[in-house]
Amino acid sequence: MTFFRKLRFSILISIFLVLLFIALGDYLRHPSRQAWISTTPAPSTDRILILAPHPDDEVLGCAGIIQRARRNGVPVKIVFLTYGDNNQWSFLVYRKHFVLMPKAVRLMGEMRRQEGIEAGKILGVDEQDLIFLGYPDFKTLNIWYTNWGQSSPIKSMLTHVRAVPYQTAFRPGAEYKGEDILEDLKSIIRDFKPTKIFVSHPADHNPDHRSLYLFTKVALFDLENELRPALNPYLIHYKHWPRPAGYYPQSKLDPPQALADEISWRSITLTSDEIAIKHLAIQKHHSQFISSPGYLLSFVRSPELFGDFPDIIVNKDASGRTLTKDREDDLRLPPEELEDEEIASFVGIEKRSVFLENDCLVITLALSRPLGKTVGLSLFTFGYKKDVPFKDMPKIRIRFGTLWHKVFDQRKQIKGKGVVIKRSAKKITVRIPLDLLGKPEKIFTSANTYLGAVPLDWVSWRILDLSGQKP
Repeated sequence: MTFFRKLRFSILISIFLVLLFIALGDYLRHPSRQAWISTTPAPSTDRILILAPHPDDEVLGCAGIIQRARRNGVPVKIVFLTYGDNNQWSFLVYRKHFVLMPKAVRLMGEMRRQEGIEAGKILGVDEQDLIFLGYPDFKTLNIWYTNWGQSSPIKSMLTHVRAVPYQTAFRPGAEYKGEDILEDLKSIIRDFKPTKIFVSHPADHNPDHRSLYLFTKVALFDLENELRPALNPYLIHYKHWPRPAGYYPQSKLDPPQALADEISWRSITLTSDEIAIKHLAIQKHHSQFISSPGYLLSFVRSPELFGDFPDIIVNKDASGRTLTKDREDDLRLPPEELEDEEIASFVGIEKRSVFLENDCLVITLALSRPLGKTVGLSLFTFGYKKDVPFKDMPKIRIRFGTLWHKVFDQRKQIKGKGVVIKRSAKKITVRIPLDLLGKPEKIFTSANTYLGAVPLDWVSWRILDLSGQKP
C-alpha cells in the first residue's frame, strides 16, 4: 500500500470513528433508545407469566412474546383478572340487542373465556395454562380504592354479585375485595415461579389495566424474599395511540411521545409470521373484534413494547421531585367524549411534585384552572410496609371541593390527624404525616379530577420509595 493510500485509509478510519463517537454520544444521552433490548424468552431458564385484565389483552400486548416462548419450549401461563363481562357496546354489536340481565351477562363472560381459550390455541398455549380469576370487569380499581379489610366486597355493575360467580374460575366464590385479588396473584406466582411477568401498564387509561399493575406490584413486594421476576408492563389504552390506527402490519409501533423518554422501553421485533399469527389470534376474540376491528388491528404490527416507570426515591429535599411528566399537552385538554357542560368545567392536573420534611410527605398539585362548584379533586396516598399486611395499611384519599377538603381512609372519613393543606387558586400543597400512612417503606400515589361521576383528568400511579429514610 502506497503512502497516499495509507493516508486516505487513515482519514476514512478517522472519519468513521468520529461519526461512531457522535452516534454513541447521542445514543447514551437518550436512555429510552439505549434500553431497546430484547426480551426474548430463554429456553433453559425462563418461565413466562402473562397477566391480562380482560380476554384479548394477552393477544394485543404479548402475542409475540407468547409465540416465541412456546416455540422455544418455555412454559407460559396466562392469567385473566376478569371475564370481560361488562363490555356493553361489544355485546350490543354481537347480540344485536342490549345484554342486561345478570344471567345473560355471565353467559357473555363465559363466551369471552371461550374466546380466550381459542386464541390461546392459535398462540400455542393449552387451556390448562389459562387461568380466569373472575373479578368484576370495570370495578377492580374501585376495589383497590376502598374494598380492603373490614370493608364490604364491592358489587359488580351487571352481574350484581359480590363474589366470583363462575365455576370455571380459579377460585369460585372469592370475594370482590382487594386481599382476595392479592392472594390469588401471590398464590399463582408462588406456584408457577415465573422469571418474567408481563402485565398491563400503570399509564393505561383503562381502570382495570391500572389496577392489575398495582395489585401485581404489591404481590411482588410481598414475595421479593422468595423470588424476583422481571416485570414488563405493556400499554394498550392511551389517547391517540397507536398511530396510525387500523391494520398496518408493516408500520412500526412506537411508544406514545409523552412516555418515550420517561420510561426505558424494551421490545421484541415480530417476524411476518408472528404478526400473521397475532392477526389470527385477535380475531378469535370475535365478540370484541366485530365491534372494534380498527382499534384491535392497530396492535398487529411490530414491535411489542414493554416498559415501566422507575420508583421515585424520595429525599428530604424541599426542592421536590416532579412526578408528572408522563403526559402530552393534549392529555390535559378535555376528553372528546365529554358534553359541553363538562368541557366548560374541565380542570386538568398539570404538575405534581413530592418531598419529605419533618416526617411528613409533602405533595404539590398544580391545576390548569381553579376547582369549580361541581368539580372535585382526589389525592391518593397508600402506604406499603413489608411486615404489615397491605389490607391493614392506611389507604388515604383526600377529596377537595372549591373551598373544602375531607380526609378518608378507604370510605371512612377521618378528622384532624395532622394533615395540613395550603391552597391558592390553581395550586394545592398537602402535608401528610408518615404516621398517618402507617410509617411506610413505599407509597402508591395518584390524583384525579372529576365532575360528579364523570372522570375529567388523572395522573399515573407512581411508587415512592422511602426505604432509605431512617424510621
